[in-house]
Amino acid sequence: MGWGPDPIWSTATVNLNQPACESDLSVSLTVQVPAETAAAYGVPGQYVQLRRKLSESEAAAAVEEGEDSNKPLFLAIASAPDKENAAFDFLVKKTDGNSWITSIAAGVEVEVSQVLGGGYAVEENLDGSKFDFPTQNIMLFAAGSGIAPIKAALESGQLKAGADGRTARLYYGERTAADLCFVDKFAEWEAAGFEVVPVLSQPSDGWKGRKGYVQMALEEDGITVPPNSGALLCGMKGMTEAVKDTLLKAGVLEGRVLFNF
Repeated sequence: MGWGPDPIWSTATVNLNQPACESDLSVSLTVQVPAETAAAYGVPGQYVQLRRKLSESEAAAAVEEGEDSNKPLFLAIASAPDKENAAFDFLVKKTDGNSWITSIAAGVEVEVSQVLGGGYAVEENLDGSKFDFPTQNIMLFAAGSGIAPIKAALESGQLKAGADGRTARLYYGERTAADLCFVDKFAEWEAAGFEVVPVLSQPSDGWKGRKGYVQMALEEDGITVPPNSGALLCGMKGMTEAVKDTLLKAGVLEGRVLFNF
């Protein structure tokens, strides 16, 4: 697939499928995975491949017809690492080609790969002594389904928001307020020390929050003490490239601008 090592498939079971936002354009899945798969997940931002579990006859028919009918999805894990809980959360945006997963029922078996990717290298680049300046300001940038690995990071405790005066702010971009996912978590995130800044590109007339795009909100707010700042990003290429460019021009160290892929 060109995305790291070949997958090693195991059977997993869908526990829950529910709307992730008011518009119902995305779903939140909880999938029970093998204990050894859960044990291998230790860094927010890591991902797995997920595909349908076909019978032998279905798989043979697909091969015979030359169809790539069981192309796997690459899904960042949306839940924080928890080796004692062998269940992963995922956020999936509905598209024309993935109705099999967005409409899947609880109890249905799927196939899941081993945990893949390095995730967000927080311990090495935001903590520790790799750089001369301690990280006192963490910025999180997400757009669309990119909120999934960001959610995992901020719920993991690894970002240490509030510890030793460390501040943390999440910029989260969607088209409309109805498209915002995990809204029921915002108060919990705020209580944990993360300022949540939703940014809407097509807001309704009644929207009182930030408008435009995540990168525009960053430019408007500026960056407090860039050498002491770090960032985690996930979302469409245009957003992440623009945010990274703004961060680097302001003086944020490149090694502290982290991507999960």
